[in-house]
Amino acid sequence: MSEQNPSSEAGLRKTRVGVVTSDAMAKTIVVEVRRRVPHPRFRKIVKRTSKFFAHDEEGEAKVGDRVLIEETRPLSKKKCWRLKEVLSH
Repeated sequence: MSEQNPSSEAGLRKTRVGVVTSDAMAKTIVVEVRRRVPHPRFRKIVKRTSKFFAHDEEGEAKVGDRVLIEETRPLSKKKCWRLKEVLSH
């Protein structure tokens, strides 16, 4: 059996880039991620949005910031992402 390095597992975590829509909660931000996908039947490109609750320990992200979030273990009922970095203000 080969032993896995914990740092190699970090490469398997999903990352998303989105815009912060709310920072009203303590240590939590709401990030809206937009993606463009083809419609299943008509193949026209349509926009889809998803909301993610992410953990922000220092409270550095503000509304309107573009951020990078990373998947992590469940931190609460809805929160299983954490803030990796703020890309732009």
